[in-house]
Amino acid sequence: NLPHAMLFLIAVFSGSVYGGSISAILINIPGTPGAIVTQMDGYPMARNGRAGEALTYALLASTLGGMLGWILLVILAPMIASVALAFQSPEYAAIALFGLAMLAYSSPGSTFLGLIAGVIGLLVATVGLDPTTDVERFTFGFGSLQLGLGIIPAAVGIFGIAEVLKGIEHGGPRLKPIERLSRMMPPWKEASRLWVTGLRGSIIGAFVGAIPAAGSAIAVAVAYAQEKRRSKNPDKFGTGIPAGIVAPESANNACVGGALIPLITLGIPGDSMTAVLVGALLIHGLRPGPAMFEQHLDFVAIVYVALLFAVAATLAIGLVGNRYFARILRAPRPMLLTAVTVLCIVGSYAVRNSLYDVVVMIGFGGVGYVMNRVGIPTAPVIFGMVLGPILEENVRRSMIIYDDWSVFVTRPISAAVLAISLATLVLPGLRALAGQLARRKARRA
Repeated sequence: NLPHAMLFLIAVFSGSVYGGSISAILINIPGTPGAIVTQMDGYPMARNGRAGEALTYALLASTLGGMLGWILLVILAPMIASVALAFQSPEYAAIALFGLAMLAYSSPGSTFLGLIAGVIGLLVATVGLDPTTDVERFTFGFGSLQLGLGIIPAAVGIFGIAEVLKGIEHGGPRLKPIERLSRMMPPWKEASRLWVTGLRGSIIGAFVGAIPAAGSAIAVAVAYAQEKRRSKNPDKFGTGIPAGIVAPESANNACVGGALIPLITLGIPGDSMTAVLVGALLIHGLRPGPAMFEQHLDFVAIVYVALLFAVAATLAIGLVGNRYFARILRAPRPMLLTAVTVLCIVGSYAVRNSLYDVVVMIGFGGVGYVMNRVGIPTAPVIFGMVLGPILEENVRRSMIIYDDWSVFVTRPISAAVLAISLATLVLPGLRALAGQLARRKARRA
């Protein structure tokens, strides 16, 4: 029946969002696109012997984000939906660029290298059939390439296989096992300073999640970049600090409640998972939209209860299961590397039951290994692949509708978002240049 179906689907939705962080932290393979940013600090923290604490930070941040997303869904859904409705194709394109700019800024090392990696991801996203005209692009006569290069095999390869190759070459320090539950809990003094970080990330995630098609990938990039910008020690991001886990994880899980807002109030799916929920509703004869609050208030109540239950269940399962998840690090390194390789192959094949995806995964594994060797960040490549279709489709739709490039700078929201994106990319370079000039002037004096 419908209540059970909604409870099941929303629980799977919420649980999978948190579950993606577990593999990201322990074996450097994000389980979902929203967990790509989590692994930037989660995995280094695990390598520093704090895997249990990293899992707990992710769990608590996920719970905070899920609860705040639920509160905003219950209290502010109609208001947030009306704001999100003001976004059209130019705004979506600007937000996609904004997300890429945020991740380039947040990437460890140079913002310029992060931007290059993001552009590489955008180019890779164009491989396959043109979404508008079905014209082949960069297929070089290979029929398999018409399917494009899958995001999941690419992410598994560029993170998982690249880490396996690195482990085979260098070995590296064995991660410290977690044996007692007490060692799973982070220091209270450290954790108590991060509630504002979690609150800020949750608000960002809920509002970005409410924008149809924006998705968690943009939300986590914005939350991470904002936290790095506010930090007194931005250079520590990417080295394994708790704030680098709390910010994206709270935003990631707040997106669940945010994505349900346009679904219930407008009948518009907030992301791919809520599109599945729309299908389930249509099967049961319900059409989500503005009339839902008048004609099917009982269903709205079911959604509210289901999301609250999912958040509580995720917290309970995480508190019990994290110490067992962390024990994976007790495995001998050769066995762990072998298991990771097998999981990478199986996971890539399972996407479309195709060996083609396994080949893509292996290829991206080699690319990720080379990028790690030369110091180019890998996360922006996958983000570019995620945001590429959003950017391309909305740019082309904008040109079809308005037939004028100036629409991106004459519409207030898109112009403001593009200006912030440009400032995010340019200001760090200007600050670095000003610092160099000041040091030269001091030496001459």
